[in-house]
Amino acid sequence: MARKRKNGQANKRKSRQLIAKERPKSPITEQYRTVRTNLEFSSIDTELKSFLITSPGPAEGKTYSAGNLAVVYAQQGKKVLLVDADMRKPMTHYMFRLDNLTGLSNVLVGDTPLEDAVSDAGVEHLDVLTCGPIPPNPSELLGSQKMETFIEDAKQAYDIVLFDTPPVLAVTDAQILANMCDGSMLVVRSKKTITDAAEKSVDVLKNATAKFLGAIVNDVDKKKANYYYYYDNH
Repeated sequence: MARKRKNGQANKRKSRQLIAKERPKSPITEQYRTVRTNLEFSSIDTELKSFLITSPGPAEGKTYSAGNLAVVYAQQGKKVLLVDADMRKPMTHYMFRLDNLTGLSNVLVGDTPLEDAVSDAGVEHLDVLTCGPIPPNPSELLGSQKMETFIEDAKQAYDIVLFDTPPVLAVTDAQILANMCDGSMLVVRSKKTITDAAEKSVDVLKNATAKFLGAIVNDVDKKKANYYYYYDNH
């Protein structure tokens, strides 16, 4: 598939560091590798090619986690597509310093083929599909037959297709995609995420078609854990 690099220099907003890209030997990057390994073990019986990452609410680190997890998968040699499916507050293009002129919304309305919409992430084996122009009807677009077709086409072209979605309790978008993907994960922030919200989010994801794979807890005290850790739902 064609890979191009979109110039994001016009974007003045600072991106948060992709630790797995900039510091591949750091303890945090190693924790993302642990998440990757646990995901691989969880999909021994059922192939896991598409999964989404969401959170109960905003500012809990879902985009940061999705980006770094995509990088460690690519570093393993897998062909990875990271999709910004947050059509309300897209952030992935900031993280990878890309523009957001063409992306998922263009593909779904038929304006642009997938191979022409993806961007080179600056990491070998990793492509990024930004959100593109924000549509007036995100839920309807994500729940469309065209979205189902897109996911199947992407799974044919890539080994792993990872979706960054809006917070699961805020809108229905993540739940809609959880009925199309192979798996789902929840990101929560230590000392910020309310326990009831986390539990409700897990219940919503477990009721979807996709297998609930577990959670990433971030901002854990360094004295107690290596920044990030993963736990399974069993």
